Amino acid sequence: MGMLKEFREFAVKGNVIDLAVGVIIGAAFSKIVDSLVKDIIMPLVSLAVGELDFSNKFVVLGAIPPGVPRTLAELTKAGVPVFAWGSFITVALNFVILAFIIFLMVRQINKLKRGQAEGPAAAPAAPPEDIVLLREIRDSLRKPD
Repeated sequence: MGMLKEFREFAVKGNVIDLAVGVIIGAAFSKIVDSLVKDIIMPLVSLAVGELDFSNKFVVLGAIPPGVPRTLAELTKAGVPVFAWGSFITVALNFVILAFIIFLMVRQINKLKRGQAEGPAAAPAAPPEDIVLLREIRDSLRKPD
């Protein structure tokens, strides 16, 4: 029973819940970046440089059965070994973009944290009542009668 209780305490700690939320948001964000690369960046690169559809760039490493079209999807479906270097470049580009966006987010968060840390200094706390009384007694003893 002790291990179950210990696990429950661990699982409901803020850090574990924050991590779970981060993983879920990261997965959704990854899909956004995939779409950004596939649907926006790569078409613009293709327009500027020429036809650059990396998704169908591959090298066939085995025999192609008769009647199988020479596309990556069909070759993979037929079980033909394929060196899909175009897919790798697309995934690597997704990673670079995602890493850059995370870098920008962390940089901005750090700026905000520094701004809060360097905020105006808080006024000193009022001294306790006994200190105030002792100071009044001291000051009254210093006064000449």
